[in-house]
Amino acid sequence: MQPPIPTSTILQSRYRILNVLGQGGFGRTYLAEDQGRFNELCAIKELTPPQDNPYALEKSKELFQREAQTLYAIQHPQIPQFRATFEQDQRFFIVQDYVEGSTYRSLLDERKSRGYVFSESEVTQLVKQVLPVLGYIHGKGIIHRDIAPDNIILRDRDKLPVLIDFGVVKDLATRIQAQETVKQHTTVGKLGYAPTEQMQTGRAYPNSDLYALAVTAVVLLTGREPQDLFDENTMTWRWQRFVNLEPTFGQVLNRMLSYRVSDRFQSAAEIMQVLQSPATIAPLPATPPPTNVQPRSTNVSKAETVAIGHRNDSTVAPTNLQSRNDPSIPSRSSLWDDPWAVFAIGTGLVLLTGLGAWTITRALMNAGQPIASPTPTPTITASPRPTTTATPKPSPSPTPSTEPVAYSQQLDLSSGAATRSGTLRSNETLNFIIPATQGQRLNASLGGEGVLLSVLAPNRDPVDNGANRVSNWSGELPFTGNYTVQLRTVKGIPRSDFKLNVNLQTPTPSPSPSVSPSPSPTTSPTVTEEVIGIPQGQTGVQVNSTVNPSTTRRYLINVRPKQTLSLNLSQGARFTVRYPDGRPVEDAANQQSWQAIVPSGGSYQVDVTSDRETSFTLGVDVK
Repeated sequence: MQPPIPTSTILQSRYRILNVLGQGGFGRTYLAEDQGRFNELCAIKELTPPQDNPYALEKSKELFQREAQTLYAIQHPQIPQFRATFEQDQRFFIVQDYVEGSTYRSLLDERKSRGYVFSESEVTQLVKQVLPVLGYIHGKGIIHRDIAPDNIILRDRDKLPVLIDFGVVKDLATRIQAQETVKQHTTVGKLGYAPTEQMQTGRAYPNSDLYALAVTAVVLLTGREPQDLFDENTMTWRWQRFVNLEPTFGQVLNRMLSYRVSDRFQSAAEIMQVLQSPATIAPLPATPPPTNVQPRSTNVSKAETVAIGHRNDSTVAPTNLQSRNDPSIPSRSSLWDDPWAVFAIGTGLVLLTGLGAWTITRALMNAGQPIASPTPTPTITASPRPTTTATPKPSPSPTPSTEPVAYSQQLDLSSGAATRSGTLRSNETLNFIIPATQGQRLNASLGGEGVLLSVLAPNRDPVDNGANRVSNWSGELPFTGNYTVQLRTVKGIPRSDFKLNVNLQTPTPSPSPSVSPSPSPTTSPTVTEEVIGIPQGQTGVQVNSTVNPSTTRRYLINVRPKQTLSLNLSQGARFTVRYPDGRPVEDAANQQSWQAIVPSGGSYQVDVTSDRETSFTLGVDVK
């Protein structure tokens, strides 16, 4: 593998590498700044195919583009948004949103160091919040393949779990290494978390992800690793001795952990229905997983693989064959030599046959069924599949969800407009976050009759009286910051399709003709904006310009949380500092010198004004 990319390297004249987030056999993941988006943080995944293998290099290009198209098709607020893909120096890169938060692995390790683990309510909530995400990707024919505590992040801003590190890139790496000429299975998945069919054959199904989610749940509940909870001799999970759960949730986890693919839940929606309506859960399969019928060899490999016993019915002898060869049992020839024994056996058989026929006939007559056919009437047997049998068919009326769910997604309006469509349920709230500047005009409209929108200002209140629960809204934004277009269904409607159209316009200032006879018309100062970028390797920069009473110079400075921002202005002018949402910073109005540690990241505004025409120099330092 090639060495890691040095810190501060700029890829594609845009992405500046900050540090390495993670590393594996397939490549690395870097934290970077996107200089094309005001130094917004992003995650860059790298694949480095073998440089001395022309086949692998060519195959990399083909498969990497195919997988990038797959990631591009995913549009879900709990999956990092795909941004771009590119090739540089025979390395392949995928750019995605960076998720600020902690993985459940790091959260578990922190709790274990303090002597406790995740509670049942926390894990139940995690499962309920991840299942819709899996249902979404499975509906697109995509399987994650690598669900584990390391690949689920608890996002800081909304406390929702986010799925990261899809196995597609790792799958690509293993296929390249196999080169299609080696007849062996190449698999993706963590040992202990991925089910047997995935680790042994390379095949993965939607409920392979559900299996891995259940393993993740029991690891968080018990604080123990999968190898401590799985019995390789019986091929069963022994996790419930370490924790007591509400019975329904425990049954759901055991069903998700079933050895056979057909015994598990077949979809995320099926599990959600059971969790929301526990009375509808079907009984778990009574048949245990197959065990290895052959004796264990004493020279078993110590390689770290998932234990599996393959059933082979043709090699399993009946359990009573050995007794037939036991010399302690008399041979049948001595029995038939005794005529009284033969007579007694015959008489007993006749009596038993007659008694059995009478019993069967009486039972059939009591049941009201004619004995017209010599073929025995089939009886109802327990099906190994998790389906209902003799229970009454439930009413077709939908079971409403009672637990509210909120999804958030940043809407990219860099091109000016965007459209989103989908289906919204009565218990769901969909929030589209839109960064905007004071004075811009926002237009939002909905197609469909079952969903209404609200436009919320950065303080989370409706922008005005006409921006709450409406089908469309248009108006000028009063502040700079993150606005929210919030979608919810109309009360009483269980679910509805929607199509949201949003556009953001920056009006061009045009001189308004003075038709009023007023001798001294009042005009608002013209605001000119400029983004200040600090060159690589430096912490400060100076800006020179002029300002007058009718002009305000606004400078946007991108600062990360806990950095120190220092400002110094020459005599004759003054500045005011505002937070990214447009609120004035305390003790930072009409200043010429100011310094503070910023509490949150974003583009801070520095407005330079003056009562007279003057030239100024503004010094900016960020550490």
